[in-house]
Amino acid sequence: MTTRRMTTRRMATRRMATERRGGAAGAGGVTGATGTTDATGAGRAGSGAGRMPVGAALLAGPVLMAGYGVVRLVGRVVSDYGPGVWWAVAHLLFLAGVLAFVPVFLGLRGLAGERGGRRGAGEVAAWTGLVGAAAVVAQAVIDLTAGFVSADKEAMSEMFDRVQGVPGVMPLVYTVVPMLFWLGLLALLTLLAFLRRDLVPAWTPVLVLAGTVAMAVNLDLLPVGALCLGAALLPVRRGLSH
Repeated sequence: MTTRRMTTRRMATRRMATERRGGAAGAGGVTGATGTTDATGAGRAGSGAGRMPVGAALLAGPVLMAGYGVVRLVGRVVSDYGPGVWWAVAHLLFLAGVLAFVPVFLGLRGLAGERGGRRGAGEVAAWTGLVGAAAVVAQAVIDLTAGFVSADKEAMSEMFDRVQGVPGVMPLVYTVVPMLFWLGLLALLTLLAFLRRDLVPAWTPVLVLAGTVAMAVNLDLLPVGALCLGAALLPVRRGLSH
């Protein structure tokens, strides 16, 4: 009788251990679905806990940039756009819009896959965009600082001349490196349009390119460019939410 009871207890203990291991495996599966990788090793930025920051950033980035363009236009109409409230608000929106794309790059870079060239291409595209974003952030900080410390438009112009006259500042902060932000974003979305058609439609990179060109041609077209950018990223955001 005692032997039977001991055998029964051992079997029950083994069953409980098996259930615990199964529960742990299930929890791991949930973590994989909500974290950065799934069962296949492919990055997931749009599931569970990881979905909110990336999804919000995909919406916030274009909206903030559109806000920058609108405030800039209004400021030029109602006042001598330069040092002052309009300048400060516009560039704060611009700074926030660029920073919103940091989680976008970090969140989307793993979606190309974890194997060989796919992962490498996603990393290169994302880090290219992040380097460009750092340059644009530096530009926005300089613009904000110049607006705060300058008494008028002429003084601000003189300050810009001094800053931009420092060797290396123009290509690093204003002309060459900032373009990497847009190049990285376009490259990343083009890559995903080929490899993850379930998330990124084929026309998304085309619309991003159109918006980038519009903003580069004339800063007055910033709201239009941001609208193109928002329309391009909307289906990506929807895809990540499923």
